Amino acid sequence: MKKFLKSTRIAMKGVDLSLIVTFILLGLIGIVMVYSASMVPASKGSLTGGLPVSSDHFMKRQAIYFFIGLIIIFFAQFVRIDFFKSSNVQIVLLFGTFFLLALTLLIGKEINGSKNWLSLGFFSLQSSEFLKLASIFYFSYIIDRRLNSRWDYKVKHLIPPLLLLGFGLVLVLLQGDLGGTMLTVAIIACILLYSDIKNKVKLQILGIAMIPIVMYLIYTLLFDAKNIYRLNRINVFLNPFKYENSEGYQLTNALISIGNGKLFGKGLGNGISKLGYLPEPHTDFIFTVLSEELGLIGVFFVLALYGFIVAKCLIYANRTKNHFYKSICIGIGSYIFIQAFVNIGGVSGVIPLTGVTLPLLSYGGSSMLSVSIAFAALIMTTRKINRDRNLPAKTKPYIIK
Repeated sequence: MKKFLKSTRIAMKGVDLSLIVTFILLGLIGIVMVYSASMVPASKGSLTGGLPVSSDHFMKRQAIYFFIGLIIIFFAQFVRIDFFKSSNVQIVLLFGTFFLLALTLLIGKEINGSKNWLSLGFFSLQSSEFLKLASIFYFSYIIDRRLNSRWDYKVKHLIPPLLLLGFGLVLVLLQGDLGGTMLTVAIIACILLYSDIKNKVKLQILGIAMIPIVMYLIYTLLFDAKNIYRLNRINVFLNPFKYENSEGYQLTNALISIGNGKLFGKGLGNGISKLGYLPEPHTDFIFTVLSEELGLIGVFFVLALYGFIVAKCLIYANRTKNHFYKSICIGIGSYIFIQAFVNIGGVSGVIPLTGVTLPLLSYGGSSMLSVSIAFAALIMTTRKINRDRNLPAKTKPYIIK
């Protein structure tokens, strides 16, 4: 036991505890809000296909997911972030993710028009969540390798790895998950833009990447009859109350609920939006329940926690000259920021609805697992950055600029 405690103290040296505290705060708020959002519809069976369950059914499962996330973060402290700089590890992560995506296409189950869920019996895994993580690790690895090489850096050095990531994105698109695909693309773009790659090369890569993206968006929005609902979402976004009895039903009720919260909210558990006005208040629309019950004060507190995480990512990215550590920080910071923005912006009418979860607050095992791994990697990276800063000048690792 003494050896374990000693090794734990050594492993925790340099760890930014404020990040762990923020993770815990958001996770606990999520558990409370999932319970508040689901207790009534769960007991009536409206969230489980007509089969009534206990009012705390979803809260218990969310608590288990959160506890697993804490375990991941704890044991990650015994692993060095440089472990992920191994080419063998990158191959396993990337192609393991591709295997999950392909398996989901073959035997996955379809939910809400997207076939991106892999049933494991006791648990359903959303494989597209893990492409975000694989993309962050792999692209950070590629940038680090290329910038630390002696090569004359050109566009051609990035095209092959980007095509490899593009293969994963195609698999997610085939599952019908356009929102997840665009989120992953945005994360990759953020890592690229913040990297030390020459601006000329960045612009060339973005220009090349935009061609297939624009072509696909035009096709799926205007010519693909199966995905015409995406065009309807844009119409609803532009004038939600015009469609309040049809496609705009969810958004208009979400907007009303957010407005009902006012400054201090109606009180925890006293919201009415969860009582049949929103189809899944404990997942995609958890923010509306929080807004209605905790008001503007609660909203500002949650936004401040997200803002703190993103700010920390930027601070640590600027503290290191190591391209791998910098890219990991930017990738995870953009992951949290973009997903939170897309969810909150969608339910508040700032952008069209896309159906993504709110990190650490929305109910869901895959989302919690993915964000927990991302947090674990962030804490491992920031620990390494802190330790390197505290090393004597002669012992600091040499970094090729």
